Amino acid sequence: MNNLIQKYNIPGPRYTSYPTVPFWNKEGIALQDWKRTVKKSFDESNDAEGISLYIHLPFCESLCTFCACHKKITKRHEVEQPYIETLLKEWDLYCDLLVERPKIREIHLGGGTPTFFSSENLNKLINGIFKRADKFEVFDFSYEGHPNHTSEKQLQTLYDLGSRRNSFGIQDYDPKVQKAIHRIQSFEQVKRVNDLSRKIGYESISHDLIFGLPFQTEESIRNTIKNTIALKPDRIAYYSYAHVPWIKGVGQRGFDENDLPKDNEKRHLYELGKQLFFDNGYVEVGMDHFALPTDSLHKAMESKKLHRNFMGYTAGKTELMIGLGMSSISDSWYAFAQNEKDVDVYTEKVNNGIIPIFRGHLLTEQDLIVRKHILNLMCNLETEWNVGFDATTKAQIIERLQEIIDDGLVEVSETKITVKEEGRMFVRNVCMAFDLRLLENKPNTRVFSMTI
Repeated sequence: MNNLIQKYNIPGPRYTSYPTVPFWNKEGIALQDWKRTVKKSFDESNDAEGISLYIHLPFCESLCTFCACHKKITKRHEVEQPYIETLLKEWDLYCDLLVERPKIREIHLGGGTPTFFSSENLNKLINGIFKRADKFEVFDFSYEGHPNHTSEKQLQTLYDLGSRRNSFGIQDYDPKVQKAIHRIQSFEQVKRVNDLSRKIGYESISHDLIFGLPFQTEESIRNTIKNTIALKPDRIAYYSYAHVPWIKGVGQRGFDENDLPKDNEKRHLYELGKQLFFDNGYVEVGMDHFALPTDSLHKAMESKKLHRNFMGYTAGKTELMIGLGMSSISDSWYAFAQNEKDVDVYTEKVNNGIIPIFRGHLLTEQDLIVRKHILNLMCNLETEWNVGFDATTKAQIIERLQEIIDDGLVEVSETKITVKEEGRMFVRNVCMAFDLRLLENKPNTRVFSMTI
């Protein structure tokens, strides 16, 4: 297995979208085309499945050096109210475009630190959204919380607004690791918010852990997972640290790269964590995720309804996902669009009545076919050949996969391709064989994190 890890540990996309962002059309997408695809998707799917909302709340009181998200560091909480007002104005722009009242199936508050915002402003945000929308018959409202900055009042407010699922960024419990990544929080602080969530009535609690961080060892990972298991979250995300300082700059240059676990050492940390999760009743879901059998994410996998988008894995698919807030990415199925990354530019566009996108991609027919295959592989670890490919393209994909097939990581039949259990860790590599844009436009410089 070590030889396979060395062989396949290459830079590659995480496939939260296809095409991946670096291969979006360089000329971008015209605002009118974006609006057209949003309206088309809404008209096709609102009544049948509803829509999803991702709301980006970018503020953090301090910088975590592992973080690759778009954020704004400040302790000035007076930024909250004007930002909420801008979000609601942006939502109004979409509601005016859609005309009919949206039925919201899923809301996720990401960041940044969503619990940077006061209970009052979170209440204002969610109630403001539903002034012009209704809840779909199946409704999932989740948010990310920082254990150091999440109060009982915030937990209760968000629960009262309809949230039954939350996620806490833990990363690692080891003091040396926490100091290196500038994320210092005790087990007691995590236990406090976890226990309060259970007491209030949350049905699903997720903990996010990262392997491959500076100074992590087998002993520190064992201790982190021991503490995590003691709190029995319903879901655990166990992410590979994506070291991309050439993209994210100073934040990810806060430590020496020599302090990071290397190739086989890093993979051992993953395999160790995976086995400890299995030993405690968790089931692997897709890539990087583990869930108890009672959790909706596992149930979605079992029923082949698991979906993946810019929010990660979700238990329900919607054709339309609208992203609100600076840097948010929206998905109309037929196109992607990303909002302005600078909060001032974002605010100015919204105040001028303009949906604040600055780049995007209009999918071609070929893109849509490849997208379906990659989604199938990322969610179900298999895909059927009858989704759009002709015999020539199929043969070319199999040729690109031949080494992976020879190494016993996938099975190919006349009707489908299946990623075997021992090939799960290489699913990104399998998807790369389908990625026609990557093959046609191989980057000259380092763009992606390592696949393993």
